[in-house]
Amino acid sequence: MSGRDALLAHLATGVTKVARAWKVERADGAVFGFTDHDRDLSFDGVIFLAESGLSAGALAQATGLSVDNGVAVGALRDDVIAEADIKRGLYDGAEVTAYLVQWDNPTARMVQFKGTMGEITRKSGGFEVELSGLSEPLNQSRGRVFSRNCDAILGDARCGVDLDNAALWISDTVTEVMQGGHVLRFEAAATLAFGPAHFERGRVERAGQLALIKLDQRFETYRQITLWSAIDVRAGDVVHLRAGCDKIWTTCRDKFQNLMNFQGFPDIPGEDWQISYPARADDRSGGSRR
Repeated sequence: MSGRDALLAHLATGVTKVARAWKVERADGAVFGFTDHDRDLSFDGVIFLAESGLSAGALAQATGLSVDNGVAVGALRDDVIAEADIKRGLYDGAEVTAYLVQWDNPTARMVQFKGTMGEITRKSGGFEVELSGLSEPLNQSRGRVFSRNCDAILGDARCGVDLDNAALWISDTVTEVMQGGHVLRFEAAATLAFGPAHFERGRVERAGQLALIKLDQRFETYRQITLWSAIDVRAGDVVHLRAGCDKIWTTCRDKFQNLMNFQGFPDIPGEDWQISYPARADDRSGGSRR
């Protein structure tokens, strides 16, 4: 009898001894098990820890190619799921398998959900993670969208920009940390020498940590960097600042000297073109959009 059949037979008795269990497998090969039972469970070579602080909401299982989804909520613990590991992105895209299991006979079990971890939101002392089913990749758009802005990623093969170019990054010492690590201040002359908003949409890197830059403000005596998410740094730490790109053709030309590789279509007609008409007066020949 298969594990699923054994569990269904157990459920048919009307007196059940079932618990839920979750297996999380990260991209680096680390495997963790959790259960809402009051004792640890063990099967498939994995120990599913009780009292791990992890619980899951009701899984919405769809038919067809609709996306199965769910939400898991847990407490941060250094020996299980550490905040530092979440910040480093170790759980991004991790595979998740959810089981319904007979706790006094773990061979009687069935898979309720299989998918990956999505967006992780950190809260005070805990976290919340979105779970996406296996059909999620089929729900993503494919093909290319033609637009005025570039659709390449800065530094990739289509872009061709050398991110190690000294004109695009700098190492500097943080002089002040504000708003819990969301805002960093720099005062070195070399950092101030970069143009306004040079690092906007870029990133800050330090010791395996990475944070995207939301806003880059240059003042007379200091530069202030605002991040989309906080980074664990303190005044006196050295970080790397890397330039960002706003995907506009003039930025590609003036900031990166890379216009020949621009992957957008700046002259594509806009909606106003649909109602345009030929001018009746004056000689309009020989004109240019540039």
